[in-house]
Amino acid sequence: MHNRPLILPFLVFVAVAGFDQLSKLWMIGYLDNRGTTQVLGQFFQLKLVFNRGGALGTDLGGGWFYMITSILILGFVIYFIIANQNVKLITIPLGAIAGGAVGNIIDRIRLGKVVDFLDFDFFDFDIMGLHVERWWTFNLADSAITLGVIGLLIYIIFLSKSSESDNQGTIEVNP
Repeated sequence: MHNRPLILPFLVFVAVAGFDQLSKLWMIGYLDNRGTTQVLGQFFQLKLVFNRGGALGTDLGGGWFYMITSILILGFVIYFIIANQNVKLITIPLGAIAGGAVGNIIDRIRLGKVVDFLDFDFFDFDIMGLHVERWWTFNLADSAITLGVIGLLIYIIFLSKSSESDNQGTIEVNP
């Protein structure tokens, strides 16, 4: 079967989008009238936030801007999954990115905003006039996108050169 290499990234995609949507439905029901719920004191809390903008609290053009941008990026990610379907170390993180993108796109279609609920207080920082005392609230889709990007960066920086040299002189034949 020619499409067998696409099964694993597809399963990652479906799992991420599914768990993201289930967690958001659960948190909307659980946190709706509770406000902030401390899990590990001030460090980790559950807090229901509806985000009309983008990642890290950006607002570059409203909900439609982020919807259209997300759909375009999703198209590129799907293209790269198909183009690299025989390289699991690329397609698995791309599947996580695609699943996260779809999870947030579903929110924008369904609610006009993205549901966030994971609230961590890592470290404070100041960068170019931006002072952050508490990190931005996020969701499982955002986590999957971040982990997918980190996985791709690890592959690009540390593994792609060794994979290229391991495959020199070999020819892949598909039946």
